Amino acid sequence: MMKDKTAPTMADVAREAGVALGTVSRVINGQQVGEEFREKVNAAIQRLGYKYNSSGRALRTDRTNTIALIIPNTINPYFALLVHHINMELEKRNRRMLLCFTEYDTNRENELIQMAQQNRVDGIIALTYNPDLTIPEDVPFVTIDRFFSASVPCVAADNFGGGSLAARRLKELGCANVAFMRIGSTLVNEPSKRKEGFVAACVEMGLPFEVMALEDGAPFEEFERFLKEHMKNGKFAFDGLFIGTDMLAWQIIQVLKKMGLRVPEDVQVIGFDGIRSFGVLDYAVSTIVQPVQEIAEACVSTVLSKHLSNVPSLICLPVSYAFGGTTREST
Repeated sequence: MMKDKTAPTMADVAREAGVALGTVSRVINGQQVGEEFREKVNAAIQRLGYKYNSSGRALRTDRTNTIALIIPNTINPYFALLVHHINMELEKRNRRMLLCFTEYDTNRENELIQMAQQNRVDGIIALTYNPDLTIPEDVPFVTIDRFFSASVPCVAADNFGGGSLAARRLKELGCANVAFMRIGSTLVNEPSKRKEGFVAACVEMGLPFEVMALEDGAPFEEFERFLKEHMKNGKFAFDGLFIGTDMLAWQIIQVLKKMGLRVPEDVQVIGFDGIRSFGVLDYAVSTIVQPVQEIAEACVSTVLSKHLSNVPSLICLPVSYAFGGTTREST
């Protein structure tokens, strides 16, 4: 019987790629290396069928090259897009994702953090709502949309600027009486600044406005009641609405249509997030777009930083406006 060939080693990969052994090690461990060398090493790994023993390395170095992402779910299209881009950023760095869903269960958030620690992850990225969340001291921790302290970096879009941008765009498009509607956590977090930015811009411009804000868990019928209360003698009080998320904006638009109102002819609507139909097509509504890819890159770069204490406590990324058919303008 012919004896099995010996499994290829890192040295074999280095010879096949024509690079130094240290270069192979840097590529495998996700460290910085020139793109040309990275391509040569990866091609050699493919040709030789080299298998990297990550569990063995973890025992030797106490690193698993795994980052935990704790997020409510991927039913929400914005969360799904965020998961996609964070995973892609981790793959670029030869890291793996441990994906954890909370389903908005605040108790589960702490349980998942403990589970991630038990799995010896190298870092945690989390989008959470528990007011008493326990932040681990022994694992790099980065939050999305929620500021904890100067020692825990937070990555977020410019929510205040986005709210202001929505108000100004509605004003530019001829709106004379507007409203802001949202449902969300009672926590003081970055998304709550959408209302603050909207209100500040309306006050500055002298644009009449109202606010309808509900807490998580409130029935959607409260929004329906609010809208119908502002419909008198066949005329709707508002000609512009800024809605806290694109998903809620879509739901509100269905109610407006049932009330006999046309969007955008009778009332213009702007959402927030930048959700696209089927993920890659047109924007679902006119919207304030969060820079999801940049948010993901900032989260991954930060959680992998060797000098986390030098990272700003809040990394705030710019937003933009995009037409999605629910405002009176053309593409």
